[in-house]
Amino acid sequence: MESRDLLVDAFGRIREVVHGAVHGLGLEELTFRPDPNANSIAWLIWHATRIQDDHVSGVAGVEQVWTGAGWAAQFAMPFDDAATGYGHRPDHVAAVRAAADLLIGYHDAVFEHTLRYLERVDASELDRIVDRSWDPPVTAGVRLVSVISDGLQHVGQAAYVRGLVERRG
Repeated sequence: MESRDLLVDAFGRIREVVHGAVHGLGLEELTFRPDPNANSIAWLIWHATRIQDDHVSGVAGVEQVWTGAGWAAQFAMPFDDAATGYGHRPDHVAAVRAAADLLIGYHDAVFEHTLRYLERVDASELDRIVDRSWDPPVTAGVRLVSVISDGLQHVGQAAYVRGLVERRG
């Protein structure tokens, strides 16, 4: 098995959980927060997808799907287009109000964008230094694993919140 196949599988698993966490929910359920300081399903999925879009696009050296394919305009967020959710406060979380089809559509577009990059990934690409501000410097491979880890954590949290929503009735 090639490294790229493992990466495709991992990103595909994130996509599966996104669909499962969001499918069939209305805006009230997607924006439910178990506590005023907690994250909603909508915010968690948007944030995980923004991070994947931002980081994979950065490694690939291409424009983000968020801006390049018009998703920022469709979401009409009250944030700068560069926002990924990192450092968001509770009022920012509350401002993420997106329908299931919008969240799934953006995630699927980013997934396809990720697959296009992964088509050209080989061992030398994974070893390429993409960020020298860390010690040791970050390679493309390490950055991709970081995105996968972050994505799985956040979409897992979204699936958990969905469980809370469903138990509430």
